[in-house]
Amino acid sequence: MAAAASGGSMAGGCRLLLLLLLGLRAAAAGGMLYPRDTPSRERKELGGLWRFRADFSPGRDAGFTQRWYRRPLRQTGPVIDMPVPSSFNDITQDPNLENYIGWVWYEKEVLLPLRWLQGDLNTRVVLRFGSAHYYSIVWVNGVQVVEHEGGHLPFEADISSIVQSSPGIPCRITVALNNTLTPHTLPPGSIQYMNDKTRYPKNYFVQNIRFDFFNYAGIHRPVVLYTTPSVYIDDITVTTTSSESVAMVQYHVSVVGSTLYSLSLSLHDQEGKVVARGDGPAGELKVLNPNLWWPYLMHENPGYRYSLEVKMQAQVNGALLEDVYTLPVGIRTVHVTSTQFLINGRPFYFHGVNKHEDADIRGKGLDWPLVVKDFNLLRWLGANSFRTSHYPYAEEIMDLCDAYGIVVIDECPGVGIKMLESFGNKSLQHHLVVMEELIRRDKNRPSVVMWSVANEPASELPPAAYYFKTVIAHTKALDSSRPVTFVTDANYALDRGAPYVDVICVNSYFSWYHDPGHLEVIPLQLTTQFENWYKTYQKPIIQSEYGADSVPGLHSDPPLMFSEEYQKAMLREYHSVFDKKREEYVIGELIWNFADFMTNQGTTRVLGNKKGIFTRQRQPKSAAFVLRERYWKIANESSCLPPIMKSHSLFL
Repeated sequence: MAAAASGGSMAGGCRLLLLLLLGLRAAAAGGMLYPRDTPSRERKELGGLWRFRADFSPGRDAGFTQRWYRRPLRQTGPVIDMPVPSSFNDITQDPNLENYIGWVWYEKEVLLPLRWLQGDLNTRVVLRFGSAHYYSIVWVNGVQVVEHEGGHLPFEADISSIVQSSPGIPCRITVALNNTLTPHTLPPGSIQYMNDKTRYPKNYFVQNIRFDFFNYAGIHRPVVLYTTPSVYIDDITVTTTSSESVAMVQYHVSVVGSTLYSLSLSLHDQEGKVVARGDGPAGELKVLNPNLWWPYLMHENPGYRYSLEVKMQAQVNGALLEDVYTLPVGIRTVHVTSTQFLINGRPFYFHGVNKHEDADIRGKGLDWPLVVKDFNLLRWLGANSFRTSHYPYAEEIMDLCDAYGIVVIDECPGVGIKMLESFGNKSLQHHLVVMEELIRRDKNRPSVVMWSVANEPASELPPAAYYFKTVIAHTKALDSSRPVTFVTDANYALDRGAPYVDVICVNSYFSWYHDPGHLEVIPLQLTTQFENWYKTYQKPIIQSEYGADSVPGLHSDPPLMFSEEYQKAMLREYHSVFDKKREEYVIGELIWNFADFMTNQGTTRVLGNKKGIFTRQRQPKSAAFVLRERYWKIANESSCLPPIMKSHSLFL
């Protein structure tokens, strides 16, 4: 870990806390529609190489004291090329950057089309980041335009007045990014200074975290410039209800820039045929004989989506402005009973995975070949679902879930909430904002069937009751159409948050972290776990994590820990219990994990967590074939699968 002067990156940490106090609840104000090319909107993607500089000054604050944002970054000192999107940690050979904590600086210069810069055209220019981890401050041509806390959700700024005041001059975008985690960030962390001068250099510190994945940092998702008219469609909210022969699509559209406008809406099927029309900012569209959105392997045509075209017209200074936005819409319903999870009125069983945004070199950076490979592996596996463990995934990934019919439990970054101080009002306020931002982004996605507000918090602590009661109530107030959960590893009798969830999600690692090496205890312990939870709460249960590490190519018979055989044997022991309990109230099983992933270094981690059924390079271990056989067997129990699927001949 790199050393720093007294205060180190805590200068950034203190800044984060101060900013949190200055009203971050405004963060989720307004809409956050995904940028799309339409007849009235254009996009310019800013991916590629950006200039980059880490601030290795003693206080990590040289960039602010010297105002690096006021001039080209190359004039402040040495810079390197950094790909965007990507994490910065694994790009170079510098170990100090691999484990760097503090402020780093990015810069990109770009020329904008002249048609964007002519003010009389009533064009609005917006700079948007898909995500940047963790705290971001952005300047354009030396003028600060936005600050954002949180590493996994989008943020944007209207930069029209800045760029339109100087047409023909390159637009210089500067980003200061801090990956410091504190007890009040999400996820939380803490900075620990090592003061024993006989063991550590002066002012040596480490970033402590309570979650088991590497804290990659950088601009992880696409950066785009896009345009709208000065009066524009700011947000669209869609909910759906359906029966066998008719569906209703409720909508609400918000427009910014004028109160004098007209709205028309048309819903198109996949052949382009208009199936319903509407007008005004709120209303309901009636769809006869609808094609419902069905999960993968639950219907021969999964992931069906209509296109909702929204047109806005407004008069501004004698000119007619028109804005057009097209939103994909899936018609489906979700309902939870005491024993079942229903999609479109039919029982749905989650047979899927937990994932991470993680890969060699690019870290958590969005990478299209990797994304497509992962979806092909999911469908090969017969997985119908995954949880976004332990943070919201990229919008591009969520788009494919919608398109392919992969069901999602959408989880916020509430992982590692272990410290008592992380349950205070400051943390709670930020957690509520994060849920607002997440729901604002993903509320219209048919693949998202449930919100998860945390993973393995210390929910046995007394403050957890009020904390989770508040977060869950706030989430339901924002979106009443979906159930809400959090993922627990607490004792059923001590968990203070479980009374407020709609579905019990339980993590357990019998014969691994508990009674390691003793596969024979799994049937009794897992059965007891399920029965205790159900007797106490009378709610359906998902086994949200289970699994074992396996080193690829390590074999042992009889099975021993870390061998591929042990991983297979553990899965089969769990599966035998699942098969009994899914006849009653168990509604899902999500393996931990889809693929091996990087963690902090430690004596129990050999180049990361090895619980994947695929390697980090996406090659299958023996357990992948065990799971594939099981998932296809479960899928084949459904009578509505087409013959090609029932014959188990789907190769993707």
